[in-house]
Amino acid sequence: MRRFLWLLLVLFQIGLSGAAYAAAPVAASTKTVLVLGDSLSAAHNIAVEQGWVHLLKVRLDQMEPGWTVINASISGETSLGGRNRLADLLAKHQPSVLLLELGANDGLRGLPLAALRDNLAAMIDAAGHAKTKVLLLGIELPVNYGPQYRDGLRAIYADLAKEKRAALVPFLLQGVATNQALMQDDGLHPLAAGEPMVLDTVWAQLKPLLR
Repeated sequence: MRRFLWLLLVLFQIGLSGAAYAAAPVAASTKTVLVLGDSLSAAHNIAVEQGWVHLLKVRLDQMEPGWTVINASISGETSLGGRNRLADLLAKHQPSVLLLELGANDGLRGLPLAALRDNLAAMIDAAGHAKTKVLLLGIELPVNYGPQYRDGLRAIYADLAKEKRAALVPFLLQGVATNQALMQDDGLHPLAAGEPMVLDTVWAQLKPLLR
């Protein structure tokens, strides 16, 4: 009788432990890169599969299995628009890395640089609070915007990266923007032929953040 009761007790305890194990949440095996940008990251006027963000997905699948990419970029997006959307995106996707590519439309509209800096700083801080690494993707404006505004815009990315200890790509279109054969007629967006070079520029700074 005692042996029977002892067996029942053991089976009961095993059942409880199994139920607890089944109820425990399973950690996600995938890690996420979130891209928050504008038309430069939204494959403007080319097929989505030709854009650098999609090419990043392909490269990660080949070289860094277990990573996924969420592209939350919207053509025409400003830094304020991105700032307003970021909290929900962080909560929903819980990214390990944020690629922050905003500021081009602020610059093209001649918006105050102080506001751009404030918006970018707030987004970097929000990512930090979510324990998300940040890679800041800088942009530059056409020369007709004048050296004062162009230099001020360039300095924002460099200063914030240093102040916030964020990784930095100083100019997303490095080596592409000055090559007319790689740029669309608007002079602002790469052709499909230029997108692999954009990815290579991003990848050089992104790869260390994946470790």
